[in-house]
Amino acid sequence: MTIAKNISPEAGRSISEQLATFAANFKEENIPKAIRERAKLLMLDAFGIALASHGYDFSKRAMAAVTELNAGGRSIVIGSDKRLDLRNSILMNGILIHGLDYDDTHAQGVIHATTSTLPTALAMAAQHNKSGTELLTAFVLGVEIATRLGSVAKGGFHQVGFHPTGLIGTFGCTMVAGWLLGLNVAQYVDAQGVALSVAAGSLEFLNDGAWNKRMHPGWAGYAGVTAATMGRHGYTGTRLAYEGRFGLYASHLVGRDDYDLSLATQDLGQVWELDRVSVKPLPACHFTHAGIDAAIRIYEQGVRAEQIKRIKVLVPAEVVKTVCEPEDAKRIPANSYEAQFSIPYLVGTALLKGRLTLDDIDEPALSDPKVLALAAITDYAVDPDSRFPKFFDGEVIVELKDGRIIREREAMNRGSVDRPLTAQDIVTKYRDNAARQVSAARSLEIEQLVLGLEKGSARDIAQCLGRIA
Repeated sequence: MTIAKNISPEAGRSISEQLATFAANFKEENIPKAIRERAKLLMLDAFGIALASHGYDFSKRAMAAVTELNAGGRSIVIGSDKRLDLRNSILMNGILIHGLDYDDTHAQGVIHATTSTLPTALAMAAQHNKSGTELLTAFVLGVEIATRLGSVAKGGFHQVGFHPTGLIGTFGCTMVAGWLLGLNVAQYVDAQGVALSVAAGSLEFLNDGAWNKRMHPGWAGYAGVTAATMGRHGYTGTRLAYEGRFGLYASHLVGRDDYDLSLATQDLGQVWELDRVSVKPLPACHFTHAGIDAAIRIYEQGVRAEQIKRIKVLVPAEVVKTVCEPEDAKRIPANSYEAQFSIPYLVGTALLKGRLTLDDIDEPALSDPKVLALAAITDYAVDPDSRFPKFFDGEVIVELKDGRIIREREAMNRGSVDRPLTAQDIVTKYRDNAARQVSAARSLEIEQLVLGLEKGSARDIAQCLGRIA
């Protein structure tokens, strides 16, 4: 784990004040080189996903809506020649990065922090003509704060129906925008107080495969810029945004008392949570990855769909509501997004094809009768040996028609902190995704600008991302 210079916030103050003090004193030189390099890889990964998203219907419909709402402006849309006003560009870019559910995850916070903080940092830094180093610094700050605020809940937000990427992402984006606007401590406190009233993100989409979740991180950025700008102008925000009687955790975790407020600032400036962000190797909800990879290994042993009588998947208790229920809908996903949150569909695909790619979560794959037949005989059970949320682990147990039982366990999901993808793995993933929208030459130009971010300006990278020719 990477340790940095001690820039811990002052103790004995409200969480808002502690985070405000930290942010107001945050500088590029506080960030270890290894963390800066890792941050650039996370950025590159996110940009590649955004480029790939242009081939899907959700992005076209989102673009049509956002264009109608556009108030003019020069902020870019990743992989497009469209120009939007600042907040709508953040909204659209967040949709593009998150829309394929291929974006990185912080396991303990159960949050896609990059997906909200990066579009916010990119748009704000470009508009205010900041350097590449300043863009990078703001992004790291946002990830550090958002992941900690997510960790406080100990996975509880998902259990009561809130999506932390949207809910908590708003606070991370508020700090990103605030840093690029140069807020002082008092202004940061006001901004976080305002953020409490505009943060949102419901998990109701899980019941019908709706697209709500795709816009959560972009909306977090939209709301975060609003909150930071209100704070900049002295608009008074509540003082106890986090620990108050109706603060974030008391109001959004009603009935739960297992959250830990100390995690919001624990080791801030000493231990870097960005080091614990996992890059996804598969285009589906991170909770499903263990089952998918275990199923692929069973396929690689020579097991074929026609041999299978029954399938059981062991999953952490905390993810059941997200990827296993409602059971009937999960077995026959109505659309690609529902498929990405379906243990039966994804495990069935992996057992049939020995893979899971972007092409396997879209038509005509969704209506493949062989996949649906496997999904129909797939059940789940709570994994008694799970170490969630440290790992998104699981097991697949296949009963064959000849009576044999084949089982594969994934005790440590690929891409996790203790089993990370390499830098080359991430670059390869980026290149594969980028190739769906831009030429090899443009893809390489983006790659070089991002990995050499400190040498250029925020506008350099933004303008490069905002061209397709």
